[in-house]
Amino acid sequence: MANITIRDIPDKTKEILRVQAVCSSVSLEAYVRYILQKASSVEGQKFDDILSLAEKYFGSKSGVELDLPKRKTRRKIPDFNNGYYGYKCYF
Repeated sequence: MANITIRDIPDKTKEILRVQAVCSSVSLEAYVRYILQKASSVEGQKFDDILSLAEKYFGSKSGVELDLPKRKTRRKIPDFNNGYYGYKCYF
């Protein structure tokens, strides 16, 4: 299990949480843990995958059409028959 430290919580906030914890018959630590677990639960939340997000923001429905140039390489094409980049291979 991981630990977390939260600094600079206002005194009033801590006191309200402490009172709510007492009313729930649990410790302050257990009450705050419950609040964090509840806030971070993924039940009922819908998460889009990266492909759906890309289509949503950059797809054809967004009105963005890019005319991409043909890619060219600057690298020298290796010739394995006559040596790689001028070096002779002896195997």
